[in-house]
Amino acid sequence: MRPIGQPEHMPSGVHSNRPGKYLIVAIDGPAGAGKSTVARAVAKRLGIPYIDTGAMYRAVALWALRAGVEHGDPHRLEQLARQAHIQFSGERVLLNGEDVTSEIRTPAIGEAASRIAAYGGVRRAMREEQRRIASESSAVLEGRDIGTVVFPDAQVKVFLDASPEERARRRAAELGLDGGGCREQVAREMAERDRRDRTRAEAPLTQAPDADYLDTTNLSLEEVEEAILKLVRKRTSN
Repeated sequence: MRPIGQPEHMPSGVHSNRPGKYLIVAIDGPAGAGKSTVARAVAKRLGIPYIDTGAMYRAVALWALRAGVEHGDPHRLEQLARQAHIQFSGERVLLNGEDVTSEIRTPAIGEAASRIAAYGGVRRAMREEQRRIASESSAVLEGRDIGTVVFPDAQVKVFLDASPEERARRRAAELGLDGGGCREQVAREMAERDRRDRTRAEAPLTQAPDADYLDTTNLSLEEVEEAILKLVRKRTSN
């Protein structure tokens, strides 16, 4: 990929103001805020890679499950995180050369990923890998600590949010769950995950002081996408 100063697909009006540096768009927020969908769309519009950091934790969680490593074993989990070879190939997520895109999207793996992500050693291992990947090109990254810990100097930082009800509705729809009872269960699970993410000792979920807050509750994907692209133009143009 080319540096942002030498774009092939950048929207009109976007230029680098950091010679020799790549553009980093950091999108953080709680589950169900629309981070993955929006980040993927923005990356496509900008013509740069999209890095799903949540998928990286899910891949480690899947490997731990296969290896029989308990979620309460932080030392072994850190070892797995450091040994894992995670790659992104278009929409596919590869773990040690194997396509695990579908396997890591189950609710069970998502819950396991949330638990192991609370361990400092696992987060440090993933942080180093995320920085390595993004050192090779401009990128859009989404997660829970991208703008605060992984890339605190990112040129564009966005904190996506939505009402708890809307986030639960989106996640239930994503999982193919219908009915009020299913949505209530999803809402309870998301509330617990929010609590865990916001109160963990290592890199808790929080909005970076210089991040732009964007409530997506009543916005379409296109509206959120355009709002972020506008911020990209504002932050990077001369």
